[in-house]
Amino acid sequence: MWRPLPYLGRMALHHHSDRPWRVRVDDEEGTPCGAGVLLDDRHVLTCAHVVRYAGAAPGGTASHVRISSVACRPEWTRTARVALSTWVHDHDTQRGDVALLELDEPAGCGTRTTLWKAPISGGTVQVYGFPRDEPFGMGADARLAGSGHRQGEWGLLKRIREGDPWIERGYSGAGAMAVGGEFDGRVIGIVVADYVNGDAKAAWMLPTETILTYLPRIEEFTGGDRNDELGSSRGELTEDVLGDPLRLALTQELTRLLGGDWCGTVVVGTGGTSAVGDSWLVRLVRTADPAARATATDAELTGAPGDTVLGLGTFDAAYDARARSVADVSGYLTGRFGLPGGDPQEVRRQLLRRRPPACLVVGGVDRAQDPEALLRELLGQLAARARSRGLRLVLGFEGTPPADLAYDVSLDPEPLRGDAVRGVTAAEAHAAVERLAAQEDAASALQREWGVRFFAAPRLPPRAAPRLRVRLAVARTTEPGHELTAIHDRAHDARTALVRFDHDLRRLITAHEDLTASLELHRVRAARYFGAEDRQLAERHAPAARALRTEPIDLETARGRVRRYIDEVDRRLEEE
Repeated sequence: MWRPLPYLGRMALHHHSDRPWRVRVDDEEGTPCGAGVLLDDRHVLTCAHVVRYAGAAPGGTASHVRISSVACRPEWTRTARVALSTWVHDHDTQRGDVALLELDEPAGCGTRTTLWKAPISGGTVQVYGFPRDEPFGMGADARLAGSGHRQGEWGLLKRIREGDPWIERGYSGAGAMAVGGEFDGRVIGIVVADYVNGDAKAAWMLPTETILTYLPRIEEFTGGDRNDELGSSRGELTEDVLGDPLRLALTQELTRLLGGDWCGTVVVGTGGTSAVGDSWLVRLVRTADPAARATATDAELTGAPGDTVLGLGTFDAAYDARARSVADVSGYLTGRFGLPGGDPQEVRRQLLRRRPPACLVVGGVDRAQDPEALLRELLGQLAARARSRGLRLVLGFEGTPPADLAYDVSLDPEPLRGDAVRGVTAAEAHAAVERLAAQEDAASALQREWGVRFFAAPRLPPRAAPRLRVRLAVARTTEPGHELTAIHDRAHDARTALVRFDHDLRRLITAHEDLTASLELHRVRAARYFGAEDRQLAERHAPAARALRTEPIDLETARGRVRRYIDEVDRRLEEE
């Protein structure tokens, strides 16, 4: 973009690159200290420690820093100072580290930068910093990796390729620009620190929502929807959510599922006779929310019981559907994930195609304006296809979920009915549930390796162990009792269903292996007698081989094509 601009007392032709927000932060003498994001002609966002390095932190030895353009021609330099009450830094912690600078004179670029609230669980970003001896800067690519910490509010960045330039001192304050995906080309945070230990290299960024929590005055420079709209209108939780054994068990089971590589649909009960509510779910979402992390102390997070805190950014979106229309829910998802939008069915398709797959929570599904329409047009198909697409979906219901709703795990808090006459002990029930959990893990691994490859493969039964562990946490305090027997029996029934699944899937695997071996055997025989270049046989072999390797594999189609090839080989051999 070219336009006349008064520059250094004369008219000059001013040119922007496509990323005019990239600036360098120097000390008074012009020594590079870090990077920054030019928000408009008067404001630059950077890290607090960059300002401290330059000696211009509140109470420091210098009165100002120098901001230099790296994306404008001709280049410009302006002095800048920390805006009142915008220097946030808790040294030697993974908290804050942000500052807003005000330029003493306008930059004159006429640019305005939007910081986007975006998921940080995955994807690629590009940063542009100023390492030593590179005053004009250097770019580096990184992979977003959320965060595994139970404390702090920095998102983890990992190196993509060995040998490429990596983030080091001089990159702090640099805008993290999304590369690819729905937020391509948009700034979604700033780099705050690097980590180098031999060949091990990583870095951290501060997401937009965390920055906004510390610097609410930059809200006009932000775009996109919040990560957490599940409990945002209900105020702070005052009750001891985890003091209740049932809520604690529900929290731990959902944390174990979402804290690993599991994918699929979880149906959560938040009403019924147990009156468990959804305060535990609201709390769990907040442990991963970039905005909420900035208001929670490290002691609150590290002092919580095990498996009750998720890594920063685990949830990509959380929404309360109570009294909301289908358009409201799809509109939030469109804004939160930066989707092109459209009707609910189109939003659903976009979410299923999204990479990396989303982690999404929708509460109060059965209290929406039209629950049936919400499930039919949007959430039902997401639930049915979540596991095959790598999606992680949590659906909360105050009442009983529809019988035809597909799911992979049910965390129903309601008690189980059983026969007290048998007198099953807590230890026996626990052992039965643990055997079931191990069998479910094995079945899930088999499904991932083979089940997704076949057309009309048997459906993996929903995991029953998580719900049984939830009820066991409560029922074991009242042994012997009806529920311990019910837990034991449910575990046995679930294992029986898994045995059937294993048998049915392995039958498909065996059939595929037999067809593949038979096809190869006859190919070798045909090549020996008729040569590998026999065109007529090749025209029959190719579709058979293709049917056995093109997923999803339709074994009936493959069997017919293999049979036709074998029959032709046998016929030709008989004629010899």
